[in-house]
Amino acid sequence: MSGIAASPLRYPDSRSARVMTHRAWWLVLMNFLIPGSAQVLAGNRRLGRLGLGATLSLWALLVVGLALFVFLRSAFITIVTFDIVLWVVQGLMVAYAVLWLVLTLDTFRLLRIVKAAPGARFLIAAATVVLLAISAGGASVGAYYAGVTRGTLSSIFGGGAIEPPVDGRYNILLLGGDAGPDRDGLRPDTIRVMSIDAETGAATTIGLPRDMRYTPFSDDSPLAALYPDGFQHCDVSACKLNSIYTEAELRHQDLYPNAAAEGSSAGIEAMKEAAEGVTGLTIQYYVLIDMEGFANLIDALGGVEVTVTERLPIGGDEQLNGVVEWIEPGKQVLDGYHAQWYARSRHSTSDWDRMQRQNTLIEAILTQFTPGNVLTKFESIANAGTKIVKTDIPQGMLSYYVDLASKTREQPIESIELTPPTVDPDDPDFAAIRDLIAEKLAPTTDTSSGGG
Repeated sequence: MSGIAASPLRYPDSRSARVMTHRAWWLVLMNFLIPGSAQVLAGNRRLGRLGLGATLSLWALLVVGLALFVFLRSAFITIVTFDIVLWVVQGLMVAYAVLWLVLTLDTFRLLRIVKAAPGARFLIAAATVVLLAISAGGASVGAYYAGVTRGTLSSIFGGGAIEPPVDGRYNILLLGGDAGPDRDGLRPDTIRVMSIDAETGAATTIGLPRDMRYTPFSDDSPLAALYPDGFQHCDVSACKLNSIYTEAELRHQDLYPNAAAEGSSAGIEAMKEAAEGVTGLTIQYYVLIDMEGFANLIDALGGVEVTVTERLPIGGDEQLNGVVEWIEPGKQVLDGYHAQWYARSRHSTSDWDRMQRQNTLIEAILTQFTPGNVLTKFESIANAGTKIVKTDIPQGMLSYYVDLASKTREQPIESIELTPPTVDPDDPDFAAIRDLIAEKLAPTTDTSSGGG
């Protein structure tokens, strides 16, 4: 009798429905809150110790992860974006979900539910199922998202070398791909260089007109020898900047034999070299966005807020015949379809206006692409990203760029548009363009406290 009094959970008075009902509720809650504790107190102690060990280990990992996320976020992102770490996390989550299922089934056996009060049996059983769905289901969801993250990162990011900043800056070529059934391959519709201070995160975007002519290439470009006087006398009808991609992809693949292995392509490498020739900057990486799928990313984010300054047509021709809808002026949250047209519409305005709208849209997305909305819409954003985004930024630099982006978001983004009246795209002065960019990007110096 002393054993029964000392251990009511292990040796209950099975003749009392009230005692068995209270015991059942305790075991159900203990199994949910501290998996393994029910077995230690009322069942197989070896299984219980296994469950408790796994639970305490999981709690320890979560505490360490939370501490890293709060105090050393860059280190946290670096760790969780390694393939091997995501594989381990996924495996541990699956194993823990299975263990929680086993512990719950064993706990249900220990309940001896037929001894509980008749009115409580259904509630106890239902609570067991619901808590199992929350616990084991939560671990399964964690395993699933670890797999989604791993697949997304592997699909989007390159595995190339980590490049150092040049003159204290990272310069990334942003290309908006404008593929279509009436075109021979993809042709960049949006061409911008994002130049970011590697320490402060201060960013400047440089808009390159797609119709720019006589584009020079960087000195080390294989195309520089073919076009010593800039991109002219080419095999396409219009030797414009955005035609370089198609020219390299279709006719000069042999000049870039290692591009595919480095997560790039002949067309992308040629565009990087052209951007270097125009701006005088060293382009370390590129980001290519498929504009046909761009709407998916905007929709995944829940729309993007912009201030529309002029009425813009959707569809139609240069005479505005056949316009199906108008984007009206004012502050609006645009869905993917309307955001895409906001960036591409040009029949009622000029290409230069369109470039400015594209820059506005990029700034809006950067501002609104926060950890909060990424986490709440993670799967949709991940699925959209794998379909429309391609880059050669190494996965190992993701944490650095996330940290840099957080600094960029806190500052205004400067813009340099190589458009009239500053630049004549039909007859550009590239030396003047490079001087302009160098002056704009030159670090500011404090002269207020000089010597006297």
